[in-house]
Amino acid sequence: MVVKEKLPEFVEKHEVDFVLANGENAAQGTGITENLFKELINCGVHCVTCGDHVWKRREILPVLERDERILRPLNLPERAVGRGMTVLDTGRGVRIGVATLLGRVFMGPADCPFRAADRAVEALKKEATICFVELHAEATSEKVALGWKLNGRVSCVFGTHTHIPTADHRVLSGGTAYITDLGMTGPYDSVIGRNKNSVLYKFETSMHAPFDVASGDVRLCGALVTVDSQTGKALAIERVEIPQQDP
Repeated sequence: MVVKEKLPEFVEKHEVDFVLANGENAAQGTGITENLFKELINCGVHCVTCGDHVWKRREILPVLERDERILRPLNLPERAVGRGMTVLDTGRGVRIGVATLLGRVFMGPADCPFRAADRAVEALKKEATICFVELHAEATSEKVALGWKLNGRVSCVFGTHTHIPTADHRVLSGGTAYITDLGMTGPYDSVIGRNKNSVLYKFETSMHAPFDVASGDVRLCGALVTVDSQTGKALAIERVEIPQQDP
């Protein structure tokens, strides 16, 4: 796993205090299991978020119920297992608030992520100066809009779900770091992680084809955010893209 191979070295080199990872495609491209969750934690990840595939592996349900280090989208029904936000401590004693939300444009049913974001920020800011908000969504416009809504209120707003890293990383006017999509940690010799020949066959024939997980050109992708621990304002954000194999 590229995370196991590359993340610890990156964390040490850049003196990273807190690692946040979306893990909802960890189990062969769909969902996450308890063992994979533990493996991510053992690699140095502090908090794992999920998205629209959160329920695909039912063995993760007890973990969602008991462990504050894994989140499902906040704006799902209240009776849904798990939590959509948490506050965790770094090794240096700094408290980090995290909330994850599900978009509604081109996605399944969910409550309004904008109203849910308001509730999350109000709750998290009572316990943590530094707050990160994820929007797991298809539409770039929905993600950009949430970034502006939370500008100056949280440390970072970032998007996931499309598997394609975007180049719009910046610190907004109010001190909120923003990027529309962190991209995919996985095989880029693919169509968003799946075997490209199978996907092409499906597109060209409209016939069923198994979308097996691809294996070539594996990369670890994400973003590195620098935050002032006193104010919670972001100072910088940069894209991260680390190939598994050296050039």
